[in-house]
Amino acid sequence: MTTQNGGTGKVSPGRTTLKDVAHRAGVSVPTVSRVIAGNYPVATATKRRVERALRELDYVANTHARALRGQGTKTVAFILNDVRGPSFAEVAHGIQEEATRRGRLCLVFVSGGDAERELDAVGLMRQQGAEAVILIGSVQDDAVYRSRMAAIATSLDQSGSRLVLCGRPPLGESVPTTVVEYDNEGGAYAITSRLLAAGHRRVLCLGGDAGQTTSAERLAGYRRALADFGVEFDPALVEKVSFERGAAYLTMRDRLARGVDFTAVFALTDAVAAGVLRAVTERGLSVPDDVSLAGYDDVPPATDLRPQLTTVHVPYEELGRTAVRLALDRPPGRGGGEQHALLGTHVVVRDSIGPPRQGG
Repeated sequence: MTTQNGGTGKVSPGRTTLKDVAHRAGVSVPTVSRVIAGNYPVATATKRRVERALRELDYVANTHARALRGQGTKTVAFILNDVRGPSFAEVAHGIQEEATRRGRLCLVFVSGGDAERELDAVGLMRQQGAEAVILIGSVQDDAVYRSRMAAIATSLDQSGSRLVLCGRPPLGESVPTTVVEYDNEGGAYAITSRLLAAGHRRVLCLGGDAGQTTSAERLAGYRRALADFGVEFDPALVEKVSFERGAAYLTMRDRLARGVDFTAVFALTDAVAAGVLRAVTERGLSVPDDVSLAGYDDVPPATDLRPQLTTVHVPYEELGRTAVRLALDRPPGRGGGEQHALLGTHVVVRDSIGPPRQGG
């Protein structure tokens, strides 16, 4: 975003003002104010010129946000796919705790995984004057997504805010973003390696869409572990299913009905593992005596299951805290490119992995 410099036609970086919009539209500042407020008649042609200038200059006008800033109230916004998942809830809790500690209010929006709703939410949060806009949840990391996010990051930066990608891949060093990731692939590699070290060679991988970043990274870790242990990857041992207990149960039930051609299951989330356990138990099989089971996330239901689940611990709450801390503690001024933090993951050993059953 750029602003016009007086009547010279030159542009300079910074927040767009009413004067900039008036210059671009060829009208007076009061006319621009009337168009924005919508409480005074303005000629149609003039109104259209002003509205076009507002769009071109990416002008943000929000009296509520200005009032909040005038009262000294500062905000941090976060947008997540779903509030029901334990992992999302832990990240949100970390954000809220750190924001509160720093005297900020939290604004929350749920996108349902819809890219357009997410985009609308970012625009709304920007209008509200949020110091940081934190995006949480898996995405389809393609050229369209990257281009859109780069534009959003630049727009937020020029308005004095910051785009934070939490649990998402970076966009590039030149893009003004704060990126807080965890070692997603490394965690999947470690848990798969534990199954392979126990003697398993037929490991069923049950989880989400490989087109989404979270699933893709966990599947990559699974495949890398197979390669390092000299086990050939078998596409027939990968089942796509949403990260929901009920869907995982139905998929696993159908898979078991076709025969048990595996000795272990790597569930890409603990919720998926819970569905797997139910289906396995209903089939008359035992975990870990007949089938070993591993999860990912280390959130409920990992410790609620019987047997308790061996899984990968993700520091979700710390992820949220770090996102706020880095965004608010970044060097003053605009630009500056990317901030990046990578948090570790580790395997939590419980009771759900054993050696392969005899003849498995």
